[in-house]
Amino acid sequence: MTDKHQLATQIVSVGRDKKWTKGVINPPIFRASTIVFDTMEDMRHAAKNKTNGEMFYGRRGTPTHFAFQAAISELEGGAGTALYPSGAAAISAALLSFLQAGDHLLMVDSVYEPTRDLCSHILAGFNIETTYYDPLIGEGIRALIRPNTKVLFLESPGSITMEVQDVPTLCRIAHEHGLVTILDNTWASPINSKPFEMGVDVSIQAATKYIVGHSDVMIGTATANEKHWPQLRERSYLLGQTTSPDDVYLATRGLRTLGVRMAQHEKNALKVANWLKTRPEVDHLRHPAFDTCPGHEFFKRDFSAANGLFSFVLKQGDQEAVTALVENMQHFKMGFSWGGYESLILGIFGIEKIRSATQWDASKPLIRVHIGLEDPDDLIADLSAGFERFNAVLASKAK
Repeated sequence: MTDKHQLATQIVSVGRDKKWTKGVINPPIFRASTIVFDTMEDMRHAAKNKTNGEMFYGRRGTPTHFAFQAAISELEGGAGTALYPSGAAAISAALLSFLQAGDHLLMVDSVYEPTRDLCSHILAGFNIETTYYDPLIGEGIRALIRPNTKVLFLESPGSITMEVQDVPTLCRIAHEHGLVTILDNTWASPINSKPFEMGVDVSIQAATKYIVGHSDVMIGTATANEKHWPQLRERSYLLGQTTSPDDVYLATRGLRTLGVRMAQHEKNALKVANWLKTRPEVDHLRHPAFDTCPGHEFFKRDFSAANGLFSFVLKQGDQEAVTALVENMQHFKMGFSWGGYESLILGIFGIEKIRSATQWDASKPLIRVHIGLEDPDDLIADLSAGFERFNAVLASKAK
């Protein structure tokens, strides 16, 4: 891992080459569709270098895009980065870049629900079959690989239930069989793990979350190694994927404070999580930095830090009691996504319905929280009041 002091400097410096910034601190916003040329030679030069930072057509990008792409590529450790209008678009474009009719996909069972829906509603219609696997399968993945298996998709930690995967082992086995490995690396952000050092071929970020950091932009990235970058780049272009330069500008600006925000998210979340450990209502934490989280040993090995997102499982409770807990919070608000400066809370039901290779105990409610940048003592007080409401509902039913 990069030294934390060096990383702090890198976050501030990446993507600030003068050819993009034109000498100002932040890359200017270049809004463009048509790029005009004075001579045929100029046009030929632009066409020849259209994938190498030369403006050719707006969908290929402008210096605003090129600067951000260079920054993410350097931080993730890849050869190139494609941009998309959302994290979900990055996932779908990456999969469609490396799959075709008749192929077989291995998909982690704890994956983000929209990715699962993509497999069942879109890929299945293209005659691409998906097999889901236990996120903790490790060496057992060998038994699921078929002659037509082309892609292994990972998400670590997993969505909602937070299982941490043994990414190096899974990638090593995948590569022995010629598979492309794609990782949803959003939880780590581009700074808390090194996906390409672990054998990942394509690393995806829902940059909407920690990179933007302010809950006001939708944007996705997919970064590939040298071998797979040309195919990802060209097929994403053919799929018509593009992003607004205004959104890219805001993502670049958010990137500059990523290091300090992530450190504070982690610090606040650890304080709240340690308090939750003491609560009699809590069965266990699903925070990768705690040994009660499946795959915790891989977190210790493969990640340099945590963030603000984790879950915890209650010993008991029903929908009414959980609703009382999460409603009427002063600081926590209910909302999808995460990664902004604000704290969020969700009572998650029906996890067992979006699992096919693993089982989930539906009798124990799960609460997912994103710990923001508020004072953690205020967040603890908010949760404490929520538990009072939760317990009052249970007590009323016990009479």
